[in-house]
Amino acid sequence: MAEEIVKPKWDGKAAAKLRGATAEQVWPLLEDFCSFHKWLPSIDTCHQVEGVQGQPGLVRYCASTVPPSHGGNAATTLWCHEKLLAIDAAGRSLTYEVVDNNMGFKQYLSTIKLSDNNMGFKQYLSTIKLSPINGDDKPSCQMEWCFVADPVEGWKFEDLLYYVESSLQAMAEKMVKAIQSTN
Repeated sequence: MAEEIVKPKWDGKAAAKLRGATAEQVWPLLEDFCSFHKWLPSIDTCHQVEGVQGQPGLVRYCASTVPPSHGGNAATTLWCHEKLLAIDAAGRSLTYEVVDNNMGFKQYLSTIKLSDNNMGFKQYLSTIKLSPINGDDKPSCQMEWCFVADPVEGWKFEDLLYYVESSLQAMAEKMVKAIQSTN
């Protein structure tokens, strides 16, 4: 009888500094679970599929269109359904998982957490976390995104980590610009 080889989970982390925005200012942007497309440039659309906005059980659909490769005829739409598992407004955190997709994810769990104190980062299954940055006159915070996922066929761990790092930097820039434009 052949034994199935269990591959270790992918566990990674990225961080970005948001100069000019506090965790308190950023939380409403992240709390809106179906507005991801506003902050992540690679996402074309993000909308509610089922459930109640702001409540566990809410499922969102996120999709990106990838142009055809050289010699290809049609663009490809990459999509996923993500389910909100928990939301804590007082603690500024939300947890979600990928429940269906065409990108090869078998399991992906993410927690987004914002923090007003600079007590260091806690480890989450997958996290985007904001905390203040001290020593600067400008309001600022740090966003951290940790993830745990099953290995994805056709990808390397470094590919997913690069995607998370570059996505986080882009999100941070867009969020700071949005906050500064309203001040």
